[in-house]
This record gives sequence, C-alpha cells and structure tokens, in this order.
Amino acid sequence: YMFFRRVTCLICDFCSASFSADDYYIRQSRCIYSSPDFSDMVYIDSFYLNQFLFTQFNSTLRKFVGFSEIGMRVAEGWNNSPFLLSERTGVNVCTFLFKSKDSPDLVKVVKPKVKLSSVTQAGGRHPAVLMCSAYEFYPPRIKVSWLRDGKPVTSEVTSTMEMADGDWYYQIHSELEYTPKSGEKVSCMVEHASFNKPMFYDWDPSLLEYERNKVAIGASGLVLGIIITATGLIYFKKKSIGRILVP
Repeated sequence: YMFFRRVTCLICDFCSASFSADDYYIRQSRCIYSSPDFSDMVYIDSFYLNQFLFTQFNSTLRKFVGFSEIGMRVAEGWNNSPFLLSERTGVNVCTFLFKSKDSPDLVKVVKPKVKLSSVTQAGGRHPAVLMCSAYEFYPPRIKVSWLRDGKPVTSEVTSTMEMADGDWYYQIHSELEYTPKSGEKVSCMVEHASFNKPMFYDWDPSLLEYERNKVAIGASGLVLGIIITATGLIYFKKKSIGRILVP
C-alpha cells in the first residue's frame, strides 16, 4: 500500500549549488507495506530532475542512492548531512500516519510484468525499434523511460500508450527508435509504487538473433513440407496414369 506527495525540491544549499535555476525538481514520497501491523513498512523518497529520477532515499538501505552522475554526487552530499537523519525518521512517520484516523486512502499495488522486444516499424528514421511493455499492474501511475549507456533518452521515444485491461489492471507500451551501436547498453527503466527502487531491464541483442533463427527454422520446415507434399502428389498422379482400371 502507498500514498504520494509531491513538492518542489529545495532541500539544501547543496541542491541549489549542483543545479541551475532553470531545472525542474519533483519530490515523491511513498509509504509501502503489506503486513496488517505495519511491521514491514518501507519509506521511499524519490527526487526527480527534469522528470528523471536522480536520487532516492530508501529506509531499508537507510541512505540515499544516486541513479546518474549528478545524482551520485547529490546522494554523497546528503548522506553526510543532517538531512539523512531527518529522512531516517520517515518510516516512523509513515507508520504513524497509517495508524491514525486521518490516514490517507489505501491503494492496493500489483507489480507489473515487464518484457523487452524488438518490433518492426514502417517508415522510421532508424533501423531498429525496441518496445518495453509492462502488463497487469496497479495503480495506473507508472513511469517507463529509456537509457543508453546509463544516460536518459527522450528524443527517440516514438510512442507511449496506456490502457486498462478488462480486469481493471493496466498495461503500457513504450517504443524506442534508435540506431544500434557496437557494445552499447540499452535499458528500459520502470518506476512503480510496487517497487522499492527503479527496475532496469537490459536489451539483449542475442534475443533478436534467436527470434530470427526461429523464423528461419519455421520457414525451412514450411518449404520442406511443401516439397514433400508436391513430390507425393506427383508420384501418386504418375502411378494413377499407368494403372489400368478393370470393371
């Protein structure tokens, strides 16, 4: 279960010293638990820079973790500041809120099933298109983003769709149109209330080769089946012509 709060991130002098005044900050805090007595309560405090997660506090780890170069610098600074002690009390605040009469509405969370695949797109500017699909998750709030060698990608993301399944769960599909480079690492990052931290799913180019092999094997089997069938028909026809029917 979880709840959200979003505020402008103006935490400390270290924050303002690291970023420019034109940057956009979002802070999202979550309380997650499944036990009736709140004994497994986890407090997650996420900080976004221009819509990309850069630093996160996790009460299980009891420290900040960075998810980019600038995020790691921020995490190191906050881990050596009084702000860390304040964040460590967050799990107690979560427990208090949910035990009180004024606790926020409870929302059941279901983890998404995530799949990376290669798709074909006609008329694209790039030769390759990857799709990151997340299925059967709840609540519908989810963020799917792409990274190339650990750096966020926005310009090549061609489409994102979100739809409700018939059973009230949700699914989302995000496509990345790109030109493959040797040794490059392409990842899909999924953020959802059911996760204690962002989940990364790396694209394995060998999967594409495997799919091609399956198609080639299937096509070969089909051609072989046609040849065998045609040969049998020709043989049967020749035998029928040479046969004399006796009344």
